[in-house]
Amino acid sequence: MQCPIARGLEHVGEWWSILILRDAFRGLSRFDEFSESLGIAPNMLTRRLNALVEAGMLERRRYNERPPRDAYVLTPRGTDFRPVLLAMLAFGNRHFPPDDRSVRIVNTETGDSVDPLLLDPATGRRVDGPGYKIVTSMWQHAVA
Repeated sequence: MQCPIARGLEHVGEWWSILILRDAFRGLSRFDEFSESLGIAPNMLTRRLNALVEAGMLERRRYNERPPRDAYVLTPRGTDFRPVLLAMLAFGNRHFPPDDRSVRIVNTETGDSVDPLLLDPATGRRVDGPGYKIVTSMWQHAVA
């Protein structure tokens, strides 16, 4: 696949994978922690963790030899997924707000709620606004 969106989805686009990464950002790292948080079948959790390790999003770190137990820790590649999760959180809050509890991004200094923005570091302008588009030689449609 040539499209970077499709290639990214190939590795993290599955429902459980994204929720595992969400929980890893919350500090969970052990199989039983993921299992309890997600209510996922053990065989499915094993497959998803293995796929995330293979994709380089998580790495295994042995924390017990007998019985053998591994923690699953975010790699630099996995850490790079955080802005995607934050954007998904903002999108979900805006268009599909939760009924019973609020999940927000807050400024830890002020306690104020914030929405994530993608900015051009050279200009400080939002890249989802006028003056920016996605252009490739294979994908001729510009997204503005």
